[in-house]
Amino acid sequence: MAHTAWAVLPPLITIILALWTKEVYMSLLIGIFAGAMLFTGGSVLEAILTMFQILGDKVGGNVNILVFLVILGILVAAITRSGATRAYGEWAARQIKGPRQSLVVTALLGLVIFIDDYFNCLTVGTVMRPVTDKFKVARTKLAYVIDATAAPICIIAPVSSWAAAVGSSLPEGSEIDGFSLFLQTIPFNLYALLTLVFMAFIIWTGRDFGAMGSSVERSNEHFEVPEEYQDTEHAALSREGKGQLIDLFLPLIVLIGACVFGMLYTGGLFAGEGKSVADAFADCDSSKSLVLGSFVAFVFTGLLYLPRHIVTFNAFCDCFSRGFKAMTPAIFILCLAWTLSGVCSDKYLDLGGFVGGVVSAHASIIMFLPPIFFLVSIGLAFATGTSWGTFGILIPIAIAILGVENTSMLVICVAAILSGAVGGDHASPISDTTILASAGAQCHHIDHVSTQLPYVLTVGACSLVGYVVDGFTGNGWAGLGAGFICLAAVMAVIMAKVEPVQEQA
Repeated sequence: MAHTAWAVLPPLITIILALWTKEVYMSLLIGIFAGAMLFTGGSVLEAILTMFQILGDKVGGNVNILVFLVILGILVAAITRSGATRAYGEWAARQIKGPRQSLVVTALLGLVIFIDDYFNCLTVGTVMRPVTDKFKVARTKLAYVIDATAAPICIIAPVSSWAAAVGSSLPEGSEIDGFSLFLQTIPFNLYALLTLVFMAFIIWTGRDFGAMGSSVERSNEHFEVPEEYQDTEHAALSREGKGQLIDLFLPLIVLIGACVFGMLYTGGLFAGEGKSVADAFADCDSSKSLVLGSFVAFVFTGLLYLPRHIVTFNAFCDCFSRGFKAMTPAIFILCLAWTLSGVCSDKYLDLGGFVGGVVSAHASIIMFLPPIFFLVSIGLAFATGTSWGTFGILIPIAIAILGVENTSMLVICVAAILSGAVGGDHASPISDTTILASAGAQCHHIDHVSTQLPYVLTVGACSLVGYVVDGFTGNGWAGLGAGFICLAAVMAVIMAKVEPVQEQA
């Protein structure tokens, strides 16, 4: 069943079940088991062993990300226990005057934290959720703003873990410099750029439509925290400490600074090899950097709180278990999503190889390559739930097809791959960043997916128009202009047809 159309079945089963039942854990388990059954030829016992073999491999390979999530959860619990989030909420309530302002600040904070999408989703949600709740902003809309400023900003930021991932996706021995190629794709990454513009339009006008419009209307009438995130004890704990604004912002500043330093350190900037900052970011190990940065911030937070008696020693230690518990749902879904991605990898069902073969077989007309790569990238990211895996599969194929001579078309095609990877990632219920955006906003995961999907499809369609123009003109700037014109037309229609759902004071 490997390297055939059957490889599409496991992610397809998972996605259909998740959207139908709204039970992500069971849907992922069934999809993984279906893939293992295909791989083992129907042997139930071997399929079970294969499942847990892949799970062990994936968790082992991503253990730094899991450790980072746990430490971040502990940090969030400690900051909450200190009363610093309460102090921030009280300050923000005086400064921020309405739901629109609360979402604008959320978006700006998301743009500032461009280092890593995982860090972005959880930090922005933690800091802004109490403020948006005060103005009865739907948790689904908060999740959309978080998601729209996570991967899209990371994929166009030269200093980010995504830049390093793109550079590492080039085949070994390639004559092309990965970081230079990434920089050239930034102006032509249509989905990321158009998403940021469309998000700003939605925030400013309040003209939500589709499932999001219904969700916002329900929130206006009766704002309610999702059942799985209702924790009255959490609110009580936030009143315990004596923390002030500085006790919120100093740990976050140290966390960001330590993560940036970690990327430079793991990238070899201080190893005496004469590397530039750009080279260090390109060569860094982002997961190790996040663990290093989060641990430094954790130690700093303890030294900041304990000597000043912001929290007691026992209360600080109690945050260990509370932080771990808060991250358990996200960790569980991530582990299952990674396992599904592993089942579909080249070692097992080789979904990427099948897709790559289909693309290569239909690559005879170069003008169709940008839209083809964009659509295939969206489909692959949607099915596997991984942006990094998607461009890791498709970028070498683009280089093999176009070579290093046709530089302009190669840049456009790689930009289309990166653009589609983020779009598919946004639409997929099994994407790690989508999962973490839900966790950051503390809204029901499938509600976030279903409300965000119409916005993803809208921006994706405008991006596709741009890549069609790219293909026929061979000029990335022409496609960029076409994409923005298409989005402007869509926004004009929304302004004419859709009424504001929420008061935007």
